[in-house]
Amino acid sequence: MPANADGAIVVGGIEAQTRQVMENLKKVLALAGAPLDDRCKSTVWLHDARDFAAFNRLYMSYFGENEPARSTTEAQRMVDAKVEIDVVAYEPKI
Repeated sequence: MPANADGAIVVGGIEAQTRQVMENLKKVLALAGAPLDDRCKSTVWLHDARDFAAFNRLYMSYFGENEPARSTTEAQRMVDAKVEIDVVAYEPKI
């Protein structure tokens, strides 16, 4: 969810909310000792599918050549949030 540290949904367009979600994901994965690159699958819900191009530009800026699998769908019943992302991450044991 595009929530800030206070738990409030970030006000703004798809770019602001996508940035917040991605930064939240980075923090959560870091707590587990996994960088964002260890993410192997994302599921994305967009309130409006017409936001896909703007969302995708920002989303892809967080990854280099290691583009993980992703499913994206429209979910018009989300309240206040324009984007939600959940991830499955893999941290190999060394």
